[in-house]
Amino acid sequence: MTQDTSVDVDIRPMQMEDLEQVGQIDRLSFSMPWPQRSFRFELTQNPASHLWVAALRQDTPRRVVGVIVTWVIVDEAHIGTIAVHPEYRQAGIGKRLLACALLDAWQAGARQAFLEVRRSNLAAQALYTRVGFVVEAVRPRYYRDNGEDALLMTLKEFPLERLRMDAG
Repeated sequence: MTQDTSVDVDIRPMQMEDLEQVGQIDRLSFSMPWPQRSFRFELTQNPASHLWVAALRQDTPRRVVGVIVTWVIVDEAHIGTIAVHPEYRQAGIGKRLLACALLDAWQAGARQAFLEVRRSNLAAQALYTRVGFVVEAVRPRYYRDNGEDALLMTLKEFPLERLRMDAG
């Protein structure tokens, strides 16, 4: 667990009791949210999945305000989804979730990472670029809801010191 300096959160592995809150964050964040059963599958049945949440420290029970799902397959990590509750964006939570997930993936053997991001999601692209991701390709009309392109971004080398600092 790590503690954020701007918003007091713990980053920890997702648990079954987090599923409802995670689903709500996903629905608030995306026009094509994952079904609840997808998060349940990733948590309980997919051995390649690494799921993390950011939970407010001052709440009891602790309110989940961010989530990231990463798949680690051999030496590659794929960021499946990352979202922060709209009320808590721009507070460093997404950066911390990403850093923790990438450090975890590194420890599990990943040596490069991939993700897709909407062409219009400039805030997410800025976060990924700060970590070291670069645009490698465009997936035309990738998103079914509006036909928007996805940018395929890759991280060829994990910036371990920066990730440790960003993770808190």
